[in-house]
Amino acid sequence: MKNSAQRDLFPGALEMMILRTLKRQPLHGYALVQHIKRTSDDLLQIEEGSLYPALQRLLKEELVKAEWGISSTNRRVRIYKLTAAGAKHLERQVSSFEKMLEGITRVLARGES
Repeated sequence: MKNSAQRDLFPGALEMMILRTLKRQPLHGYALVQHIKRTSDDLLQIEEGSLYPALQRLLKEELVKAEWGISSTNRRVRIYKLTAAGAKHLERQVSSFEKMLEGITRVLARGES
C-alpha cells in the first residue's frame, strides 16, 4: 500500500524528480528509484507502477532518451539520459513549482483569520 507522501505528490512531481536526477547522471530505473528514496531520506518510495509509466511519458515527449546498457550487477538494463529539451522543461517546471510553493507558504504562514 502506498504511503500518504506518494498519494500526495502533485501532478508532474515524479517527472520533475526523474528529470532532476537524470541531470546529475544517466541511470537505469532501479537506480532512479534508489536515488529518489535516498535523497528524500526515505520519505519518498516510488513504485515501479508509477516510475515506468512516467519514464514512458518522458520518452514519448522526448525529454529523456534510453539506451541499453549493463548494470553494476551485470544485468541488461535501459539507461535513461536527459535530453536538451528535457533540461529546458525541467528548468521551467522547477521555476513554476517554486512560485507555487512560495504562494502556498504565504497562505499557510498567515494562519487563521
